[in-house]
Amino acid sequence: MMRQAVILVGGRGTRLGELARDIPKPLVQIAGETRFLDYLLHNIARHGVEDIVLLAGHLAQIVSVRYDGAKILAATIRVIREPEPAGTAGALRHAAEMLDEVFLMANGDSFFDTNYLALEQPLKPGDIGAMALRRVPDAARFGRVEIDGDRVRGFHEKDALFQGEALISAGVYLLRRRVLDLITQTPCSIETEIFPQLAAQGVLSGRESEGYFIDIGLPETLSAARAQFAETMRRPAILFDRDGTLIVDEGYTYKLEDLRWQPGAIEAIRTANDAGTLAIVVTNQSGVARGLYSEAEMRRFHAHMQTELAKHGAHIDAFYHCPHHGEGSIPAFTHADHPDRKPNPGMLRRALLEWPIDPARAFVVGDTELDTQAAAAAGLRSARVAPGELLGAVKHALAQPTPKTPTQAALKTELRHRAAAARAWLFDDALPLWWARGYDRGATCFHERIAMSGAPVAELS
Repeated sequence: MMRQAVILVGGRGTRLGELARDIPKPLVQIAGETRFLDYLLHNIARHGVEDIVLLAGHLAQIVSVRYDGAKILAATIRVIREPEPAGTAGALRHAAEMLDEVFLMANGDSFFDTNYLALEQPLKPGDIGAMALRRVPDAARFGRVEIDGDRVRGFHEKDALFQGEALISAGVYLLRRRVLDLITQTPCSIETEIFPQLAAQGVLSGRESEGYFIDIGLPETLSAARAQFAETMRRPAILFDRDGTLIVDEGYTYKLEDLRWQPGAIEAIRTANDAGTLAIVVTNQSGVARGLYSEAEMRRFHAHMQTELAKHGAHIDAFYHCPHHGEGSIPAFTHADHPDRKPNPGMLRRALLEWPIDPARAFVVGDTELDTQAAAAAGLRSARVAPGELLGAVKHALAQPTPKTPTQAALKTELRHRAAAARAWLFDDALPLWWARGYDRGATCFHERIAMSGAPVAELS
């Protein structure tokens, strides 16, 4: 099971010119102090990756200072410095001793919003690698990929004269450690030297998906990333109840051997994952307050859920739980009507604050009125489901049209227009009229109620 990711951050970014003169290309700023690499790291970490290795070359010290030893969600980051440029494949040799048997590899200057865990699905026992593929409308500046079923059969070099759409490598790969056996010298390119060998041997698979894709190799694509990224990363979300919705409710379920999935539950989570939708669990766990099991035992159960989901290319992005109950036997968790306990909306509100969720595209699904009431209190849409209805409810939620959410730029422009109009009305119209017609000289004060025209709503007697 994939627990490790390796990210190439050694490129010089020469085509960006002054935009990346003093900083590694993946560390260019996108929104405020947030760097391009920050978005990529978070996206990889939310898939359950625990170990992220950054292979740094150009200006490696900057990468080390910012990231070495840092934690993002459950992932710890390590930085390996290349002593000299070794190419995209050769760089792996510098991390050879720490590589897992199966690991994710990604380019640090491109972002593909895909389900990384799903790359394991087409990976047969004899395969050495799997590629994430994306169909783009204008493939002229990319190398093109030929695929037959799930087998990658060949590659075409970049061709500026090529017109039309084509499948391209999206810069994300799942590799077995034995790929190192093919790297016999450096520098060595994984794209032009290793992958063609694997394709010729029939041991390279590919998976096409449609998620958001961008690389920042050119000034115009970097500009597009800066304009699009913050809003693009605001995601839809499915917020699942746990007991009775995702799993069979055994009554205070916490033992690993008691995990039984409801019909369609794994498929529902995978559907959300494949759609780029956050899958989050919000669950009341009064068994903690009652002393029936500990939070540590509950977390082990959740980790077991993740392990089972990963076998199907699926994952939960986050678990929120409320251990409190008014009839608890553990004083620390004995709390009547805790704001996190459903039907209160506390857990939902925390998820909205802590994750980049678009509330207009968030949907709560559960098996009781507690879930729908909590959703209503948080201002979210919801559905109550019986066993066997979950997958259909999730598909229905993902298919629903949602109100168009204005971009930050559009909101700022609208606020400027409204502020200018309000200022003009206040200083050019309202105050002069109030002074002339709304001021009561006898009482030496303004009328409390005055129309937009400036006339008093009710004359003073």
